[in-house]
Amino acid sequence: MTSAPRTSGDQQPATPADATLPLLLTRNARDYPGLPAVSWRQPDGEWTTRTWAQVHKDTARLAAGYAALGVGGGDHVLLMMANRPEHWLSDLALVRIGAVPVSVYGTAAPEQITHIARNCRARVAVVEGAAQVAVWAPLLDDPGTPLERLVVVEPDQEGAHLAYAALQDEPVPEEFGKALDAARPDDSLTVVYTSGTTGEPKGVVLTHRHVLANALALDAVVELPPHVDHICYLPFAHIAERMLGIYLPCHRASHVHLCADPAGVGDIVRRVRPAQFFGVPRVWEKLAATVRAVLSLMPPEQRQVIDDAAEVAREHVGYRERGKTPPPELQERYDRCRAEVLLPLLAAGGLERVTWAASASAPMPLDVVRFWAGFGIVIMDAWGLTETTGVATTNSLRTGFRLGSVGRPVGEVEVRIAADGEIEVRGPSVFSGYLREDGSVRPAVDADGWLATGDIGRLDEDGYLWLTDRKKEMVITSTGKNVSPALVENALKEHPLIGQALVHGDNRSYLVALLVLDPEAAPAWATAHGVEAGTGLTGLAAHPVVRAEVDRAVAAANSRLNRTEQVKRYRLLTEEWGPATGELTPSLKMRRRIIRDKYGADLAALYGD
Repeated sequence: MTSAPRTSGDQQPATPADATLPLLLTRNARDYPGLPAVSWRQPDGEWTTRTWAQVHKDTARLAAGYAALGVGGGDHVLLMMANRPEHWLSDLALVRIGAVPVSVYGTAAPEQITHIARNCRARVAVVEGAAQVAVWAPLLDDPGTPLERLVVVEPDQEGAHLAYAALQDEPVPEEFGKALDAARPDDSLTVVYTSGTTGEPKGVVLTHRHVLANALALDAVVELPPHVDHICYLPFAHIAERMLGIYLPCHRASHVHLCADPAGVGDIVRRVRPAQFFGVPRVWEKLAATVRAVLSLMPPEQRQVIDDAAEVAREHVGYRERGKTPPPELQERYDRCRAEVLLPLLAAGGLERVTWAASASAPMPLDVVRFWAGFGIVIMDAWGLTETTGVATTNSLRTGFRLGSVGRPVGEVEVRIAADGEIEVRGPSVFSGYLREDGSVRPAVDADGWLATGDIGRLDEDGYLWLTDRKKEMVITSTGKNVSPALVENALKEHPLIGQALVHGDNRSYLVALLVLDPEAAPAWATAHGVEAGTGLTGLAAHPVVRAEVDRAVAAANSRLNRTEQVKRYRLLTEEWGPATGELTPSLKMRRRIIRDKYGADLAALYGD
């Protein structure tokens, strides 16, 4: 997709809808030159910060380096790195010369990498180090892949590939600036590949116009301080982090704190004490499990004080959820509980300044939402797809929220429910289509602009959207009943012992489940209940007291479900599922087919096969 001849992009857009990312970057350098743009931790532990003026200069030099490699307008460039400055700056530098950066998940399998490289026809890939080179180098000799060059951030000793540092040594020709920042609103800004939960990743083509439409819509419903801090720890290959960690910071002139290792996000949260924090449901679940584990070890009288404060906070949230002002007496009690009990607890984790907490990508368990509401943190659950440039609906402290729902449509987005319950959406942030190998775009909307999302849900009388499940993931029993596995799984996970669950029952007369003990909460529960079971989850899973409690947890979940949804038998597993072992996508969504295949014998045994 080669662009038409370009002119200088120094001019500002006539309207926000005409904005492009390079124009926003130029504005930030001019209007906010001394404000911090991006910070990261060096190997020695010290932090480095670059201002918006410095980022503008850095990306111009990088752009010249990429241009010297032959990268130009419309060319796709693949990026496989952690959330480090080389990734963030390269993304912006490539956009400034009209190229299209394409981030690839660091956990992508070799066959997925090959598919993406062939699909987007990239000739250049930028990778982190030797481990990535080992996967990518064979593609240089693959006749079906046009890849010609690897750029390596941490080059090997042999120097077989171009070092990233060499890009920054390229002199910037005097005339080069005229070729920068000339992208047009309808030019491709990026291609984001779906995470492949049900098949090969598909390349979602997003333009500057799609991204800026979504940014403006989000600003209308989210209240944040000017130039807000953002902790960037999810992969850039995920649409959420592309919006939150690259595009919205350019739009808002905010400050990005890069976290190369998600395991270290807690330390950065305590350092930054952000006003906003986003996490996919699994992140919030794990945080809740950690807090619950700590609380379970507290003396009963101290725990009671916290429980009482949490009830006051939930009552306070309940009034706000109904759009009512809390009574003065409740407001006074809440203010006192928050100051004396809740804020000190939140401060221990660096969350005491959070005013916007959000989640998306999968249904959030209601018990987790209510747990955090007990700390005064109302998680604004949102919904959207890569194909909708991220958020299409969201709850909002400004415009209203319903706990358990995913909110109402943002901006000019429209949502409707098809006859079979599938959610359909249209609007200015709905994508152009899927990338074909010849560079063309395959549209995915109907003649009226509606996109069938593959999600099942309902709209209530107030316009709030409630998710049921993915259409392809609905379980159809042998009696013809439709069951939402996510609904049942979230009920099972309400007990702190159960960290992960998969429900199975296609073409069967009843449901069974695979359960995984929570690695943080289970040991704490065992300690609190005097259970000594050796080390690790294996010993706990075999202990009769733990198994009896899991039996009670399953029975409690079944009591809240209808007969068709109830789990008749289960298998307790001892290894947590994750992206590295393949059961979860990099965005922490379950790969159901992978889990069913891996534990096929266990599932068959639950049915007596």
